[in-house]
Amino acid sequence: MKIVILSRQPKLYSTQRIVEAGTKLGHEMLVVDHLKCNIEIEKKSPKIFYQGAYLENVDAIIPRIGASVTFYGTAVVRQFEMMKIFSAVESQALVRSRDKLRSLQLLARAGVGLPKTIFTNFSKDVEHVVDSVGGAPVILKLLEGTQGLGVILAESQNAAGSVMQAFNGLEARIIVQEFIKEAGGADIRAFVVDGVVVGAMKRQGKEGEFRSNLHQGGTATIIELSEEEENTALIATKAMGLGVAGVDMLQSKNGPLVLEVNSSPGLEGIEKATGKDIAKKIIRYVERNV
Repeated sequence: MKIVILSRQPKLYSTQRIVEAGTKLGHEMLVVDHLKCNIEIEKKSPKIFYQGAYLENVDAIIPRIGASVTFYGTAVVRQFEMMKIFSAVESQALVRSRDKLRSLQLLARAGVGLPKTIFTNFSKDVEHVVDSVGGAPVILKLLEGTQGLGVILAESQNAAGSVMQAFNGLEARIIVQEFIKEAGGADIRAFVVDGVVVGAMKRQGKEGEFRSNLHQGGTATIIELSEEEENTALIATKAMGLGVAGVDMLQSKNGPLVLEVNSSPGLEGIEKATGKDIAKKIIRYVERNV
């Protein structure tokens, strides 16, 4: 098969591993920068022009779309879908997963455990907002933040008010979430491929850091999920409509609470923590569907 990986960074660990896994399984692997694709829309003849030629005879795509270019990246994925080419991550699921508020609404409807969350339209009623999620400390998140950026821990109601006021002044939309103290600055990343949890790791934030993201200096170790945690990851992935996903959860006294469902989860942390060939499992998923 000819498989296209939509990635702006061919030297990135995840991209290289997928290329390596696909090549080992006998496929022709091509890395395409989605921002350099021209989308040609014509009656019954959708095309994609890239680096001086049309992309033809493609059997499948594996999108690795960064959050900052979701709009154009999704448009390219949608064009491949118009060309009847299988995508490991569907365009609608990609859009859904990038909208933090919409994601939480869908997860809540699916019965998935979540931290208490408030979204307001630049509200000045800080006391009510903070009380609604259980009181200080609280977590404030930019709707557009990724990899732990734009996430702030407000230790008191006054601190929360100051942060909300600052974000309101910038017209930056935020959500306010309950702080899960018992998580101890750690979370779980469950990697799901084609409806199966293929690997899981526990990420621990560095000392004094409430964010567990590896990009923020956290460490990762392999973990065996409980049945409830595994089911939660699968339900969350299904609610988003994703074939490949990284589900981030907190361990709480009320069971697993989902923070986010990532549609372009990195492979480096999960493969090194678990020792599993996750890239190969993604290629096998593509093979089954093409």
